[in-house]
Amino acid sequence: MNHKTLKIIFLSYFILIFAGAFALMLPFTHAGHLKFIDAIFTSTSAVCVTGLIVKSTSEYFNFSGQLIILMLIQIGGVGYMSLVTLFFLFTKKNLNIHEKNLAKDSLNYSSNLEIQNFIKKVFLFTFAIEGVGIVLLTLHFSLRMHFFQALWEAIFHTISAYNNAGFSLFSDSLVGYNSDIFVIVIVSLLIIFGGIGYLVLVELHAKALSRCYILSVHTKITLAGTAILLVSGTLLFLAIEWDNHAAFGNMPLWKRLLNSFFLSVNFRTAGFNSIDLSTLSDPSLFCSTIFMMIGGGAGSTAGGIKITTVAVLIIATIHTIKLSNQKPNLFKRTISIEVIQRASAIIVVTSFVVIVATILLTETQHTAFIKTLFEAVSAFCTVGVSVGNGEVLSFSSDFDSLGKIIIIVLMLIGRIGIFAFGFLIMGKEKVKHIQYPEGRILL
Repeated sequence: MNHKTLKIIFLSYFILIFAGAFALMLPFTHAGHLKFIDAIFTSTSAVCVTGLIVKSTSEYFNFSGQLIILMLIQIGGVGYMSLVTLFFLFTKKNLNIHEKNLAKDSLNYSSNLEIQNFIKKVFLFTFAIEGVGIVLLTLHFSLRMHFFQALWEAIFHTISAYNNAGFSLFSDSLVGYNSDIFVIVIVSLLIIFGGIGYLVLVELHAKALSRCYILSVHTKITLAGTAILLVSGTLLFLAIEWDNHAAFGNMPLWKRLLNSFFLSVNFRTAGFNSIDLSTLSDPSLFCSTIFMMIGGGAGSTAGGIKITTVAVLIIATIHTIKLSNQKPNLFKRTISIEVIQRASAIIVVTSFVVIVATILLTETQHTAFIKTLFEAVSAFCTVGVSVGNGEVLSFSSDFDSLGKIIIIVLMLIGRIGIFAFGFLIMGKEKVKHIQYPEGRILL
């Protein structure tokens, strides 16, 4: 990881967010008066593929505004530097070392595969998956609305879902479709494909072409972790909210399962909802913060501390408790001490940032702790779900400018990555050629 490269990536996000905000401030993009802080909030939420809204996307922004938001989502999802790299690939044959490092850090890419080929496959898979989603949703939406409206709704929701953004053109998100198995399943699959990571998609494609291809430990952990989280989340929320008539306690069994599954999908990575989240009990809201903190796969459009980070710490913890004489390993591969240390640092710093932000928001905005914690984690992990303000907007819409700025900072740090952001702020420690004797510390 290069300090100069991270500065360029951070600056590109900063410029993109402000460019998006100024575009949204143009009078022909929205109805009524739009405060600059709300434009910045909306642009940040789109670029960081979060989905928290302080102005209704469907009711406040017209087609031009919605198109700007959609472009910000797509650029933020695949990464600004990835688009720049793709442009370089079309204008010249080879990339220099600096350009390759920019692309790798933008995508959190550390494989030995050639970055140029990887970038091409990223866009190929992105457009292919989004294309299929657009066709399927257009055909389905056209049963309820005229074709061109159905096409626009399909394009917007497909790109929003695949990039794990959670923005919706429906005022109630997908609550109106909570009985529609087709829409819920298609949107869920788009979110899952976008949330497992580009490297996983590339390796799965290679495996499909050749049975001899061996999947990396990263891909195996991501796929196994995703499956475990989806199943456990579905069963957990189904059990907790089984008798909650305000949520889905009055639904038939198949509908409860469908909406519990959709909760499990969205709490980890995207901001859609098929039920009013303000009706969920406190145990569900608390458990959902854990799922949001975990998030999706590394190098994906999803947020959170990532599945691999949690898996590494779990395995290391088990080996430590068992006093094993073997180094921590998974899928017959050893986990290095450096990886364990980085995972530990991510957990500690993430927890600290979220706790501090929650306390600041609670004290300055005078809000309930559990709802504030839910909003802070959702922002930091770029999830975008919210208990709402009692209407169609997120809980953040009731915050003053200071509260919104805190949420904006959380979204930006969460999108860049806590480790990368910390490295950007503190820099790399100088090499020291001395080593101190070990001190005895009791734990």
